[in-house]
Parts: sequence; structure tokens; C-alpha cells
Amino acid sequence: MKRTAIAAVLSSLVFLAHAQVKDRAVAVQETEAVVTVTKVDKETRTVTFRGPQGNLGTLTVPPESQNLDQVKPGQQFRMKYMEAVADEIRKGGRPSATAEEQVKLAPKGAKPGGVMVRTRQIAGVVDAVDYTNRYVAVRGPKGNILALKVADDVKLEDLSAGDRISVTHTEALAVEMVAQPAKKAPAKK
Repeated sequence: MKRTAIAAVLSSLVFLAHAQVKDRAVAVQETEAVVTVTKVDKETRTVTFRGPQGNLGTLTVPPESQNLDQVKPGQQFRMKYMEAVADEIRKGGRPSATAEEQVKLAPKGAKPGGVMVRTRQIAGVVDAVDYTNRYVAVRGPKGNILALKVADDVKLEDLSAGDRISVTHTEALAVEMVAQPAKKAPAKK
């Protein structure tokens, strides 16, 4: 039931984000994993976690989150991550970057969790194009490079290194608390 609710909220927020980039091509990839918290830093509002394959990641918890005090090392969370790339490829323009975030968090006292959707618009220079895997690397206004998955209906053959373009990139993250499975006692011989 909770899983369906999180999926519904995530889908609706992604839909809202896509509504903002209407008439643009969209590519969506969804990943889900259960992660284990390894460290909580309340001062910097970061949570470090270990993924199912042993890799470490760090999540910055928004200041609006009211339940960070409930998060402890050893707890497990289910994360669902959706990345959508909406490319409006316009040549020309000066490098720029803007961002918008929508956050829906669990109420105070509830189990920690929530959904965040971030939409960024970047105008920059194409650094490289991977025609086979459908990625474009865009160098932003501060010189940082962002590799983005490109929708199937965007003509990559029209792009080449050095082109100035505008890109809208939307990503979504849903997090819910998952009950930690009880540890089995070792079998007696």
C-alpha cells in the first residue's frame, strides 16, 4: 500500500514537472533499491547510505524535512529514482543555469520519507555527443560538465561538439522507510 502511494506521488510530481516542459522530448529511466544508512550528519543535513551492491552515496536532506532526527545508522530505506531528460535543443544563446525544486515531505512525527523533483534549465556548449548510447555532455556557465540521456525522438545527428544549446533536465527521487528484516539466530548444531 505504502509503495503504491509513493509511486503515485512520484508519478504525479514527475507529471507536474513534465507539464512545465510541455512540447519537449522526454526520456525516462526508473531505478529502485533498498539502501542502508551508514552515517547521519545533522549539522550538514546529510545521510550516507550503502546501496545493494556495496556502493556508498550521500543524500542532502532539505531543511524542510522535519524527521531527520528519526534517521539512524543501520536503518533501511527504499529509494525510487526517476531521471527524465527533456531536451529543447535551441542553438545559440549565452551560457546560463536555472533550477526549480518541488518537495513533498512526510509530516512531523511520521516515518521519514518524501518526494523531491528538481528541474534545471541549462544553456551551454556541447562538449561531446555519444550517438550510440544517446548521451550529450553540456558544459555549463561555470565550466562544469553535465552528461544527459537524450530522448529517442531528438535528432542527435544535428548536434556536434561546440554547438550552443539549451536543455531542460528533470530528476525525481522518492524515499520511504522500510522495516528492517529481523536477523535470524544462527542454527544450533
